Amino acid sequence: MPSGTRSARTLCLGVLASLAGMMPPAQAQTMAQAPAGDAATIAELRRQLEDMRRRLEQLETRSARRPPAVAAVPAPPRPAPAPAPGPGPAPAAEARAARDAAREARTAADQARVAQQDAEQARQAAAAVTAPVQGLDPPEPMGRQNFAGEGGDALRADLPGIAFRVPGAATEVRLYGFAKLTAFTDANGRNQTDAPAPALIPLTGSAADRQGGEFGMGARFSRFGVDTRTLTGWGTLETRIEGDFGGGAPTSPNAVFRLRQAWAELGTPAFRVLVGQANSLWNEGLFETIIDATNLNQSFVRQAQLRITGRLAPGLTGQASLEAPETSYVSGTGLFTPGSSLNNGASPAFNAWPDLLGRLTYADAGWEFGLRGLLRNLRVETAGTAATGGRRDATAWGFAGHVRMPLRILSPAFGSDELVGMAFYGEGIGRYFFGGTGGQDATSNIGLASAGLGLRLDPLPAWGMTAAWRRFWLPPLRSSFAYSYARQDYPGYALEFAPGSTAALSLNRELHQAFANLIWSPFAEARNGSVSTGWLDIGLEYLFTRRDLFGAAAAGGPGGVGHGIANRVLVGAIARF
Repeated sequence: MPSGTRSARTLCLGVLASLAGMMPPAQAQTMAQAPAGDAATIAELRRQLEDMRRRLEQLETRSARRPPAVAAVPAPPRPAPAPAPGPGPAPAAEARAARDAAREARTAADQARVAQQDAEQARQAAAAVTAPVQGLDPPEPMGRQNFAGEGGDALRADLPGIAFRVPGAATEVRLYGFAKLTAFTDANGRNQTDAPAPALIPLTGSAADRQGGEFGMGARFSRFGVDTRTLTGWGTLETRIEGDFGGGAPTSPNAVFRLRQAWAELGTPAFRVLVGQANSLWNEGLFETIIDATNLNQSFVRQAQLRITGRLAPGLTGQASLEAPETSYVSGTGLFTPGSSLNNGASPAFNAWPDLLGRLTYADAGWEFGLRGLLRNLRVETAGTAATGGRRDATAWGFAGHVRMPLRILSPAFGSDELVGMAFYGEGIGRYFFGGTGGQDATSNIGLASAGLGLRLDPLPAWGMTAAWRRFWLPPLRSSFAYSYARQDYPGYALEFAPGSTAALSLNRELHQAFANLIWSPFAEARNGSVSTGWLDIGLEYLFTRRDLFGAAAAGGPGGVGHGIANRVLVGAIARF
């Protein structure tokens, strides 16, 4: 073989060898998993390389078939003939062909290298979107384990395509929420709301009671939110924006969006700080229901606040917050908050200081103990309003405690069953127990003859208790049974409220409520002694409510009956994402 051909062949084989060396078996497997466009490019390059290899082999074969040179007896010298025109010697043409093949091989090698780099970058980009951020806690599972009420994060999602990492940043973003449909029918008075507060059910003998029960259905409490978590030098920064469509009238088909939560929290499990609108530290759902009401002795207040959370010991968490206040009082002229109007003027209800709240929670092995307290300032300021009397301040306070007990400590046969008990006492805590009081914190004698003897503002003493049993018949099938009782005590001058007035008919002395439901979660799973309910719940629920007025018949209820009774049956379906 001529030296030029051998050199070109050596160069081509070197390029081919280097290209082949770029693709060991493991790399070939990676290429096989590359996107369809990259795989097609690599296949085309391989085909070109195979064509060049065959061309080199043909050149070698032609060189091998040329007859070998034979030594001859020198002849007498003769004049050299003139060179005949025509193509150059064959070896020169073959060398040029080999050099062209080498250049093509180098070009193919470069293209293959670029394609391989593009495929690797695509693979890394895809991994960056789905891979967790090192140092952030893993996503929480879908569905509920132990019911944690409004304060929990039970609805944070971890489904593929919904939870993702921001490329090039130490941030994870999640979309979460649910679509919910409920339908109900009442056996007593007509109560046109899908979220009835026990304090406001129709009274026996009222116009609504005489009309009878009514059917209703809606989906306005469907919810969605965006949750982000980012690693910083000061710990994890978590933000949340959450809303639903429960801001409009219950009977309107045009649901109105409302903001539920909007906050940011920064820190570590040992200590963190939250600012924004979030669930109050007083909130406690206690047991699972289908209805979206603020039930008796439950609290679902969401408001602006500054909160700190610290880990005091293993399993023990302490929290304190300054939260937005709202003084609420009832008098002979009606029920007032700072946003109300008295005779088309300003409201005497006045906010002077934020509410101070604290909470201790201990949780271990299914047990949970909680203690919460609050301290508030209530104020009536009549200057600049249609009322007279001046200023009056009152101090409000309250405590509540609950315990959650796993029944498996009594017998393994109880599985994931649990008992919950709660009790509270306080003065002026009505806005945190809307279900029992309709929001009343205090009474005042504004508008009464006795106001001439001096303006009064009396925080309402209130106490109550709740007991509930959560029973798992099977992992996909569970029930909650609950009973709640609450009582408010009013000063004697409240009997001077005009009989039949809004003020008189809002004075609930005692309330009772009972729940029973059956919920099916077809995708539920048993996990480490608890049940994860999955993304779909379908349930049937019954609730009984009774309220008795202060002064009973003296309050002037329709027909002289000072109580109301409600029986409701509802069905609901909730699909989380």
